[in-house]
Amino acid sequence: MDWIQQLVNGISLGSIYALIALGYTMVYGIIKLINFAHGEVFMIGAFVGFYAIAGWGLGFFPALIIAMAVCAGMGMLIERVAYRRLRGSTRIAALITAIGISLFIQYLFIYFRGAQPEAYPEVISNQTFNIFGAQISSQSLMILGTSIVLMIVLQFIVHKTKIGKAMRAVSHDMDAARLMGINVNTTISATFAIGSSLAGAAGVFFGVYYTKIEPLMGVIPGVKAFVAAVLGGIGIIPGAMVGGLVLGVVETVVSGLGYSLWRDAAAFVILILILLFKPSGIFGKNAREKV
Repeated sequence: MDWIQQLVNGISLGSIYALIALGYTMVYGIIKLINFAHGEVFMIGAFVGFYAIAGWGLGFFPALIIAMAVCAGMGMLIERVAYRRLRGSTRIAALITAIGISLFIQYLFIYFRGAQPEAYPEVISNQTFNIFGAQISSQSLMILGTSIVLMIVLQFIVHKTKIGKAMRAVSHDMDAARLMGINVNTTISATFAIGSSLAGAAGVFFGVYYTKIEPLMGVIPGVKAFVAAVLGGIGIIPGAMVGGLVLGVVETVVSGLGYSLWRDAAAFVILILILLFKPSGIFGKNAREKV
């Protein structure tokens, strides 16, 4: 029964990683950029949710919506200020800029607010349910359920809406999409907005789940979410979802076996193995390139 409980906890944690990983994979899929500032968007989402709950007395879902809206705007601002002019430059220039933006947001936030951590208020009553003999918390079920709903909404947006079709067209061939009348800049901004809003939601979930947030909290989850995106196949949306869930379950299993100090190392072991044996990821395919 303990393993059922650990599995549910792992899937709940993995759903948080999956939401962050979706931002990485969407941005990479459309402009081939690894947005390493994405972890800081996740951190901002956690703090926005905290102030909405603790400062304004809002409930979980209003705080979640506000955090997603603020992070969507932040993602669009980062794309407009930092990345748009580098779109035709080398990948290393964009990568260095992404790392620079990440550090800038971290320390700007510390400068204005301070580095002290905050304890997340208990916004979801943490009841325990007995399911097949396993004790499963209502927080885990709430986080898992809300994450699944957000992933379904994302799939609907990508496959059934006009902006989703534009995103897929720009991802396939940016120049051809521009010739067909698609506003490429607007489409890329929308991609950043959607990915960043999901990171903001993940930040609120993380605060509720772990009850502690601080300005440098985005570094490790951000890197782990990148590992999840690579594991599933970078640029492939279902791959990011599956990669996040797998990573969460692996971490929980490692902790359950008594190796909790090694849980962070598990993510990087997975990254090394996937790069050695299947660099394209679980859902990725090797593409031939003409020289």
